[in-house]
Amino acid sequence: MVAPPQPTIGFEDIAFHVHWDVLGIVAALALGYAYALRRLGPDHAPTGEPAVTRRQILWFSGGLVLFFVARSWPLHDMGDQSLFLFHMIEHLVLALAVPPMLLLGTPTWMMQMIVAPILPALRFLTRPLIALVLFNGVLAYIHSPVVIEAMLRNEAVHLGLHLALIVSAVLMWWPVVGPIPEIPKLSPFMAMGYLFLQSLVPTVPASFLTFASAPVYDVYLDLPRLWGLSVLDDQLIAGLIMKIGGGLFLWAVITTIWFRWAAAEERATKRGPVIPSGA
Repeated sequence: MVAPPQPTIGFEDIAFHVHWDVLGIVAALALGYAYALRRLGPDHAPTGEPAVTRRQILWFSGGLVLFFVARSWPLHDMGDQSLFLFHMIEHLVLALAVPPMLLLGTPTWMMQMIVAPILPALRFLTRPLIALVLFNGVLAYIHSPVVIEAMLRNEAVHLGLHLALIVSAVLMWWPVVGPIPEIPKLSPFMAMGYLFLQSLVPTVPASFLTFASAPVYDVYLDLPRLWGLSVLDDQLIAGLIMKIGGGLFLWAVITTIWFRWAAAEERATKRGPVIPSGA
């Protein structure tokens, strides 16, 4: 039986409202960050070094802003009320952009205090293979039809699963941008290979969405269609966003690592070999 066509709506039909839960999370993280810098930084930051750099503040603030934008009106609401492609954009932002920005924005001394009680477990969970499996397992789980429907029906479930996605993404990104020496980062060469592997894994579910000839998420059959975009076209675009958009982002990071590695090698070559004193 063919589902009847759903009504077409415009952007003006996506009613504005404040997501107080998201605002509360952002405010709590921002206040906690500021408190730690002001009250704890002077006693715990390395002697002679600032508690935080301007670049770290920009990274952390940018991560909070992106989290707020992804989880708020209009992006979040368009994904909930009409088009899956916006849901996919939201997931990619929460998985690929927010976690590394928060990690890069957290000073070493602060992160050491945060993870001290769970450091042994964190060492295990951030092993590259373990982190990849966990992250992609969560990613696959939250894109299953039953879970997508539960997320759209219950906002608490939606927020909880998004937080689980972010936590798993933090573990995935840790081997590349982890800020503490207790868990060493991968070498540039290994980091590029690690991210290359990560760029390949999501192509499987993305291809499934792109080439599906029938709706994968029945819950979207009941929703009005923003700008008249059909369910299948919406699904196709979402798959392309996951496959191409996510892949391009990861390849941009790989390219950045490559150029930084090459520049560091060039500087080391120009300095020449280090001659021990007294030789």
